[in-house]
Amino acid sequence: MPVQLSLPLYHQLSQPEVIECLTSDGSAGLSAEEVASRYEKYGPNELRFKPGKPAWLRFLGQFHQPLLYILLLAGTIKAFLGSWTNASVIWGVTLINAIIGYVQEAKAEGAIASLAKAVTTEATVLREGQTLRIPSRDLVPGDIVLLASGDKVPADLRLLKVRNLQVDESALTGESLPGSKAIEPLPGDTPLAERTNMAYAGSFVTFGQGKGIVVSTANATEVGQISQSMESRVSLSTPLTRKFAQFSRTLLYAILTLATLTFAIGLGRGKSWIDMFEAAVALAVSAIPEGLPAVVTITLAIGVNRMASRNAIIRKLPAVEALGSATVICSDKTGTLTENQMTVQSIYTEGQYYAVSGGGYSPKGEISLITDGNPGSPFAEELPPALGDCLVAGLLCNDSGLKQTGEDWSVVGDPTEGALIAAAAKAGLSQLALLSLTPRLDAIPFESEYQYMATLHDGIPRLIYVKGSVESLMRRCSQMIDRYGQMTVLNAQQIEQAVETMAEQGLRVLAFAKKAAATHQHSIDHEDIETGLVFLGLQGMIDPPRPEAIAAVHRKFWV
Repeated sequence: MPVQLSLPLYHQLSQPEVIECLTSDGSAGLSAEEVASRYEKYGPNELRFKPGKPAWLRFLGQFHQPLLYILLLAGTIKAFLGSWTNASVIWGVTLINAIIGYVQEAKAEGAIASLAKAVTTEATVLREGQTLRIPSRDLVPGDIVLLASGDKVPADLRLLKVRNLQVDESALTGESLPGSKAIEPLPGDTPLAERTNMAYAGSFVTFGQGKGIVVSTANATEVGQISQSMESRVSLSTPLTRKFAQFSRTLLYAILTLATLTFAIGLGRGKSWIDMFEAAVALAVSAIPEGLPAVVTITLAIGVNRMASRNAIIRKLPAVEALGSATVICSDKTGTLTENQMTVQSIYTEGQYYAVSGGGYSPKGEISLITDGNPGSPFAEELPPALGDCLVAGLLCNDSGLKQTGEDWSVVGDPTEGALIAAAAKAGLSQLALLSLTPRLDAIPFESEYQYMATLHDGIPRLIYVKGSVESLMRRCSQMIDRYGQMTVLNAQQIEQAVETMAEQGLRVLAFAKKAAATHQHSIDHEDIETGLVFLGLQGMIDPPRPEAIAAVHRKFWV
């Protein structure tokens, strides 16, 4: 049976060590007998939760308030004295209060179960040398999993082979851009977000292919640890609950004191003890604010419903009051404050800046020249030569695509490439149309060592388009396109200034270039890209903030 290591150890082991540790076969996978044995030991690969409190116990917990103790006691005494009407009213108030609290908290109990559904998928595995497609719940430690673009990672994997593999781990790391994966061992203290030889359950493959071995399943995965932290229950004490408890105790002492004095003074004046006892109980009951618990519960329930309408789940009613008293909010950025959709907002070519309107991956938007700091009218006719070349380079030197579902657009592949396609579409350029006119003949995938991607396209003449980091392309460029579409000497200083200007706006900047290829050339390698590139321009993109996030900050800080 495999040796169970704590998760942080796997990324520092070499591939043979990991395979040996998990008693697996990297080329053929596990045998059917071994899978059955491990499944019996580790169970299904799905999040498992501790059984929560039964419904009846959660309902009784709604009565766990000092003021309600007083009300229940007063109702019991009223019933004992034969005043069933008053007793029914008091008990009815406490029952309504409990029902409201129970219903609101019961609505939140489904939040944890939804996390399990989010990671249920299918997986492609190697078992006994055969490639199989199985439900992810059937995976066991030691299984060999094959990954391809568009797959959801079904378990925590130590990667064994990668081919331009990029994985979107924003749900775990908060990084909106997919991370490139590798297979080399890493130091033991490497943070989760920097473990390039690992792929974690619930993340998505945006580009490339890979093969990995399952190291953790179910609750042992990183997403499983998150679910367990959500599952933990702590005694919730907020300023409101503390003040309410203190008020209830003070009120209880005051009522008991007054009732006792009333009873004692009446006896001292020769009154019947039965009459004085009833008078003391009547005084105690009349002094109790029966409606206060219900008012507090209803007020908190309204807050919970308002939060639920904004997709925020509150498990305990008093947490609403504590949230309303917060002065500092620590929020995740990606997908919370931002839309998690890369968007090109600025383009620089031939010494001029262009503004790109619209957001996300939708092709709706316009491109206009910035004059005196303000965008002008969008282009109604032909694009400036350098701008057109820059957009075409981003469109053709691209392995991704856009998909429309109703009115929504999403990227199939890399978010950065999706932003480039959307920007070109706003200028009326179609990826499919251009590829049909200038089909791709060859490509050099992006590699972190070179920091660029290049594609060779048929046409007259055949052209090589390159996109990558500014530093990697600048040292390979010797010319640039001017505003008239003519070749001119590269102005490196001007381009560096443009990069700084875009960076000051918080934009991620990509550079684009092209090069003429020989008529007979059918393939390209890194030597073809080393020199002689013609600089086309820069595109600056950002993961834009959500409009509601901007409005929330504005309302809070009046900025």
